[in-house]
Amino acid sequence: MNTATSQPKLKTGTPPMLWAARIARFLVGGIFIFSGLIKLNDPVGTQIKFEEYFEVFAQDVPLLHNFFMGLVPFTLAMSVLFCAAEIILGVALLVSYKPKVTTWLLFFLIVFFTFLTFYSAYFNRVTDCGCFGDAIKLKPWTSFYKDVALTILILFIIGHRNRIKPRKTGWVVVLTTVLTLGLGIYAIQFLPPLDLLPYAVGKSIPAQMKPSEPLRYTYVMEKNGKTKTFDQYPTDTTYKFKEMALVNENAKPKITDYRVWNDALEGDFTQQTFTGSKLFVIVKSTKDIDSGSIPAIRSLVNDLQGSSVETYILTSVSDDEINAFRTEYQLPVKHYKVDGTVLKTIMRSNPGTWLLKDGTVRGKWHYNTTPNADEVKRLLND
Repeated sequence: MNTATSQPKLKTGTPPMLWAARIARFLVGGIFIFSGLIKLNDPVGTQIKFEEYFEVFAQDVPLLHNFFMGLVPFTLAMSVLFCAAEIILGVALLVSYKPKVTTWLLFFLIVFFTFLTFYSAYFNRVTDCGCFGDAIKLKPWTSFYKDVALTILILFIIGHRNRIKPRKTGWVVVLTTVLTLGLGIYAIQFLPPLDLLPYAVGKSIPAQMKPSEPLRYTYVMEKNGKTKTFDQYPTDTTYKFKEMALVNENAKPKITDYRVWNDALEGDFTQQTFTGSKLFVIVKSTKDIDSGSIPAIRSLVNDLQGSSVETYILTSVSDDEINAFRTEYQLPVKHYKVDGTVLKTIMRSNPGTWLLKDGTVRGKWHYNTTPNADEVKRLLND
């Protein structure tokens, strides 16, 4: 008689669904951290996007007009908090800190973002959602599909949240919170640490106003009820034109709306900004300007008088308003007009200073770091 007892078989290896949950967790966490860092690097840029959304909602939902416009003054704080939340929750997911709470918070956050991107895509409003700041530009429907994919992944993680073992990593989340909030405050007080805008230091403005290579198009033509696509416009006149599409989208000019003018002076002044050394004082608005920053700017302007550096004010406010501003703060320099949206792209602070030499950006300063004349001259001579 065989008295040997049979031993139960031990399960070995990790179940495939657990591996899938882990991959989804790291993928979602990584994307949220990257997205949050890119936007928190430039919280004023994200603030501008929030303002655009609220202004659009105020127009499209008249009943809640006052509610949405009432949120506009708080958009900068919202920008920092939302971007920081992306990073903090992404890190919490990766280090398994309170996974049940973390995954649900991520779900509510992605639902909010999905609604915004759907609204942008479906109604063709706020056509750049700013999901990845200025680092990666996504079309509205692409942004929406990205958020749908993230929603599915997060729901998958929620379904397997009991498989995620909670860890005592609260100190990592606390440290992440301190660092992310610190990054946001720094970017607001001293401009973005990583300037991804086309008006950044080292960028040539006139070069970016031209295509990087000749633009190529395809032409969709129709003949006898049939359509055909051509690389060159056909010489056969029996074809009827239907549409054309740009092939090399990336070759388009990075800057298409930069224009400087003053109707009371020389008219268009755009090309003149690309010659010689010019320091521009950017005044986006005179209503919310930091008046304590003006003495340093005035000292810089006065110290550059008589040098090869020409100084001007670039603004989007009315002539009467900027003339009153110049008189009040004793800034006896010419002013020129620039579109308000362009000024927001050039400079994230109000006021700020922007230095060009032959059309190439040599310096860019927040009002908290206004340079002296010697620093400006050194940059121009380097």
